[in-house]
Amino acid sequence: MHLSRLYTLKCGAKNWASVKHFGDEPLNNLLGSLLFMAVVSSPAAANMPEGNSELGMQKAYTCQFCHGATGISPRDDYPNMNGQNAEYLFDAMMAYKEGNRDGAMGRLMKQQMSVLNTQDMADIATYYAEQSR
Repeated sequence: MHLSRLYTLKCGAKNWASVKHFGDEPLNNLLGSLLFMAVVSSPAAANMPEGNSELGMQKAYTCQFCHGATGISPRDDYPNMNGQNAEYLFDAMMAYKEGNRDGAMGRLMKQQMSVLNTQDMADIATYYAEQSR
């Protein structure tokens, strides 16, 4: 369904023709801007310190057992981290640390993150983000 049709339904217009001139472009721009603001203003992303990949390489030694030295996991059931967005990795690590991610490996990851501070996680995220895919 086009965004302008959703707008029609949301605003209670009686028919499509009454808002057809509005078009999809303004709604797409608005929704894209709102999505961008939601991502940029998320608490974890806003608080990620600048990472140092050289320090991250040194701090990631325990990560290597499951995720590989350069972020390519030796096991199919563990995710690859090489070339991943640093903010995404940082947010994921924060979520594990805070207990917001669970599942089969949630407790293990929470334990791993418990010894890392925010700067450590930013350094590790930056290191893995800079590894080529």
